[in-house]
Amino acid sequence: MDWIIETLTEIFNETWDFIVLFLNENVPLIVGSVKAVVIAVAVMSVVPMLVWLERRLMGRFQVRLGPNRVGPLGLGQPMADTVKLLFKESIIQSSADKFLFHLAPAVVVFAAIVGFAVIPFGAPFEVFGQSIELWGANVNSGILFVFAISGMGIYGMVLAGLASNNKYSLMGGLRSSAQMISYELTLGLSALSIIVLTGSLNLVDMVKAQETVPFILVQPLAFLLFYIAGVAETNRAPFDLPEAEQELVAGFHTEYTGMKFAMFFMGEYINMVTMSALVTLLFLGGWNAYGLPVWPIVAFALKVGFLLCVFIWLRSTFPRIRYDRLMTFGWKVLLPLCLLNLLITATWKVI
Repeated sequence: MDWIIETLTEIFNETWDFIVLFLNENVPLIVGSVKAVVIAVAVMSVVPMLVWLERRLMGRFQVRLGPNRVGPLGLGQPMADTVKLLFKESIIQSSADKFLFHLAPAVVVFAAIVGFAVIPFGAPFEVFGQSIELWGANVNSGILFVFAISGMGIYGMVLAGLASNNKYSLMGGLRSSAQMISYELTLGLSALSIIVLTGSLNLVDMVKAQETVPFILVQPLAFLLFYIAGVAETNRAPFDLPEAEQELVAGFHTEYTGMKFAMFFMGEYINMVTMSALVTLLFLGGWNAYGLPVWPIVAFALKVGFLLCVFIWLRSTFPRIRYDRLMTFGWKVLLPLCLLNLLITATWKVI
């Protein structure tokens, strides 16, 4: 009996030593995997609550009631919508390209979630001597990564319009690609002014450069241009021309139903969160609280929440503009202003 106990004890000790050694050697991999799962779940969980917030705020802005029947203050409405969309029949017309039809919404959601992977949303802290960084990955060219991944979302919308074999869907997909490519120029040139000031493409470095003064006070024009281009980039009103129901029924997702239809809106709302986070990092100081008695992650969340409310405010206030005016505004107004601001910033930096 003693021999059995000694053998089991030895096996347990050897197994425990192996586990400890494995954990010590693979801490970055394990922490990275956990952070990836947490970020993906958290970002996707924000979407239903953001839909509820939009309905409530639009009700206030337009002097009417928002959702107020399903649960207190309508808080059960997001869950009811989710259940409805999960069990709603998914219909695919016989003339559609089945593979691309299924692929398009997945591309949109995938690009939206991956884009948030390099967004730092708080200062690092230590747990049991291990430094925990509040971001998925600290990429040296983080802002380029966000722009590149967000650009992949365009393919999902174009594929949706192409695979549907519907002229309204195709027109919506083409509009979406033209609009997003056009306004990405404004987005990139506005961010370039911040890159000139900081000398880095790293988002963490940009936040550290704003420890005393946020860049919105130094670059107010770049902030305004970046935010306007961000609204257009996420296909939000008054720039939601790819979904113009008065012309295109519903644009690139006209033929989609059920959860596939919901995935396009999921991608849109995640992109809103990512864009608000990017504006916060570039112009509002990120998680810097500037003397206010709040935790860094809370300061970051409050800034992002305020910008999301402005997204909703714009949708409730401004009418949709004509498509030709949308493109004219991007190429003949925003782009020249971006170039002028960049020229002034570079000159001031050199002098």
